[in-house]
Amino acid sequence: MTQTNTSGDPTATRTGPVPAEPAGGARAWLVWGVAVGGYFLAMLHRNGLGVAALEAQERFDVGPALLSLLPMLQLLVYVLLQVPAGLLADRLGPRHTLVIGMGAMTAGACLFALAPGVEAAVAGRFLIGLGDALVFLNVIRLAALWFPRARYALVSGLTGVVGGTGQVASAAPLAWALEGVGWVVAFLATAGLTALMALLVLLVVRDRPAGAAGRSTVAEPIPVWEALGEALRARGPRIGMAHHAAVMAPFTMMMVLWGYPFLVGGLGLPEGTAALTLTGLAAGGLWVAPFAGAVIGRWPNARVWLGLTLGTSLSTGLLLLVLWPGGAPLGVGIAALAVMALGQTLAPTVSFDFARDGIPASRTGVASGLVNMAGFSTSVLCTVLAGAVLQVLPESPTSFQWAFAPICLTTLGATAVLWRLVLRSPRV
Repeated sequence: MTQTNTSGDPTATRTGPVPAEPAGGARAWLVWGVAVGGYFLAMLHRNGLGVAALEAQERFDVGPALLSLLPMLQLLVYVLLQVPAGLLADRLGPRHTLVIGMGAMTAGACLFALAPGVEAAVAGRFLIGLGDALVFLNVIRLAALWFPRARYALVSGLTGVVGGTGQVASAAPLAWALEGVGWVVAFLATAGLTALMALLVLLVVRDRPAGAAGRSTVAEPIPVWEALGEALRARGPRIGMAHHAAVMAPFTMMMVLWGYPFLVGGLGLPEGTAALTLTGLAAGGLWVAPFAGAVIGRWPNARVWLGLTLGTSLSTGLLLLVLWPGGAPLGVGIAALAVMALGQTLAPTVSFDFARDGIPASRTGVASGLVNMAGFSTSVLCTVLAGAVLQVLPESPTSFQWAFAPICLTTLGATAVLWRLVLRSPRV
């Protein structure tokens, strides 16, 4: 029997028995809903240093370059663990891996809240990055195991919406909490919420639907290099990697650390207005992701044009920020950030839908890990380079133009690779 092609890739048809697809339904939405609650908190932890950057600089008595090491280390751990996390997701299963990840984030948030100096703060961010690395891949793995293939892009888009909401909570609400109850209480509260969510995952989430014993959620063990080769030979994951590096990285860098300082120091906004602006930018395009996911589920070829449009638009926006004489005006800066925010919101919908093409459902973890690694390694590199540039330049609005040159170059390069992969491949 010939397997139905749901990837949109006319070359992806294979022969052999068609595996039974999960039906979805209310139970699937409940399992995903609890798991994605953990992703919400992971995004809050990941981006929480953004609005706390100025206070952290004073609290730990560090400059911009050293301050950038905190999110850099967290993201670096996240990046380096993507393939191991994918292997763990494939072999251990989503439920227990999620609990392990949220336990590590709880411990890291407690340590960060109580850190007497930058050394303990670094250790706390390390644990947060370790736990964060285990969460997202398992949420989308549950989506692959509980929902039919045609709904995967929609569920991925909704996952991006929840993650974006976590980013929103890491901006103005967290800024208000820091001002109202202080550093220690605000970050300890996030640790307590994460511990409660870990318990809820343990009670509610299951690795697969009841009666699906024939569809194992655990992949047959294969060597690491073989798993990597399998993912890299498939065209879909390669396109997903290029897309994620181009589209996800710019606004991630802004939310993790440099967006708030740029709005204040680069565009001249008051601190309260900057926090609200960052919140609005993160929240403004969230509604688009479910719509895009539904469209892609019905017409898979829409992924190509959406991905190329996003990459090209982001490249144009960053070029304007970097090359505008004397520094971009407020309207141009806000517009460029808005495009970045929309791109990051849609990145999971497109990138991880590509990652599933040509990969067995039981081994999607490694392919998804590679896609995630491409985007976040770009974010890590450019976050650190921006901090180094701002450290050596005198403080001025135009210093951010030089600081954002690296992310501009990586976005241009990744978008060029994306165009090349798409134009050289059969339409996907």
